[in-house]
Amino acid sequence: MSPSPYSLPAHYIVPEPELIFHPERSSDRDHHPLRGLLTYGPFSRSIITQVCDPIRVAFVTAYGQGGLATSLLSEVESRHMPKERRAYLLEFPGFQRLFGVRVVPAATTCHIELPSGLESDLARSQKPHILLADTLTRALSHLQANRNEFDVVLLVVPTAWEQWLVFRDEGEDFDLHDYLKAVTAARNLPLQILRETRAFTYPCRCSVMWRVAIALYCKAGGIPWKLADVEADTAHIGLSYALRSHPTDTQARFITCCSQVFDADGVGLEFIAYDVDDVRVERNDPYLGRGEMRRVMSRSLALYQRRNAGRVPKRVVIHKSTPFKPEEIDGCFDAWPNTRGLDLIHIQQDVMWRGVQINPPQRSGAKGTPGRYPCRRGSYMQLDGRNVLLWTQGNVPMAGQKDFFKEGKAIPAPLLLSRFAGHGLFDQTCREVLGLCKMNWNHDGLYDRLPVTMAYAKVLARTVKRMPHLAPRPYQFRFLM
Repeated sequence: MSPSPYSLPAHYIVPEPELIFHPERSSDRDHHPLRGLLTYGPFSRSIITQVCDPIRVAFVTAYGQGGLATSLLSEVESRHMPKERRAYLLEFPGFQRLFGVRVVPAATTCHIELPSGLESDLARSQKPHILLADTLTRALSHLQANRNEFDVVLLVVPTAWEQWLVFRDEGEDFDLHDYLKAVTAARNLPLQILRETRAFTYPCRCSVMWRVAIALYCKAGGIPWKLADVEADTAHIGLSYALRSHPTDTQARFITCCSQVFDADGVGLEFIAYDVDDVRVERNDPYLGRGEMRRVMSRSLALYQRRNAGRVPKRVVIHKSTPFKPEEIDGCFDAWPNTRGLDLIHIQQDVMWRGVQINPPQRSGAKGTPGRYPCRRGSYMQLDGRNVLLWTQGNVPMAGQKDFFKEGKAIPAPLLLSRFAGHGLFDQTCREVLGLCKMNWNHDGLYDRLPVTMAYAKVLARTVKRMPHLAPRPYQFRFLM
């Protein structure tokens, strides 16, 4: 150790986590999700009855725009060459060649064009966002009557609706996307929302097709990939909270707790959300009491056991965006008394730390020079016995040693991982977080900044807040993607 007060501990680099694309062949793996799909096909391709062939898509469109949805399904079966992110993006071969199943329009009874006078009614309405939400809800209710005739619902949002998608005013916080996801999740309807300004006019059609294809396949029940080299019998849990206003008393608030359970290989099982009573709020951050945390964790255990033949996980890792209070720690240990290990990790985004890449000097005695790209993704630096900085964004060399920085610019900030319970080296914790950053199936990117436990925590909290009626039952993740 250097006696200099400004010296920092050594940093380490976790290799880019690999993904697996076959349930039995462990050699079918790649750290590049798109290349893995092209080479090996999706993980669930060899699982019987996992995905129906063909995948039938129902439509909800504005008047006269039904052809947009049909043309998109035709386009997704064609080949497309990348025009952007050339170091990462690969040629799109067509949906059937990629996934081994077809995607087709559902029966005409599942094609809904909204009335021609809707836009003029919206322009005259005092609350156009409410009128639009009610109109779309009725259309989805009509589709639900024909549920056996389709697998996924495709909603095309025209440019004219853009001004009514979000409305925020004193006492009202409305987001059409979150509202519709809440409605369809409660009805078990997989919904894919496409905005005309993005999906139909974006210049790089290859990028659009990758995203649309992966989303349709996953929402139809498919699994594109899983994490390789994971510790078996491990459950990853993400905790999030939503503050919901009372329907009549504007001063009262409900605290809704969302618990999401993931397998060891990062596949989301289900999540459950329900209102809690034993809770206190500090600076708008809810904290559960010991008994309430025990109930939350017990329900999470029930979700895991239901999908794993009654087995209890040997190790449990819980991620939370706020620190663990002593009562919450005790409640977690009360609920998981038979596990080999229990890790409680606080994941903090807003930190002042930054890291830059300094290349070695070109000659003896010279100073190092700043690199053209940020530090490597997977770099981590342990600050003390319970805190570590982990860079989940950064440079990931591709084939041919081409540098690739997904964000394209700026200096990436690390995540601060604080361990409130657990033991052992931080290397395993960083590997798991880095791998879970690759398990968001709702886009074609190499990684997210946040692990899927925390990324979906944000989505769930936002969506649950807008659920008109919240039933305390499990919900599948694909209904909220």
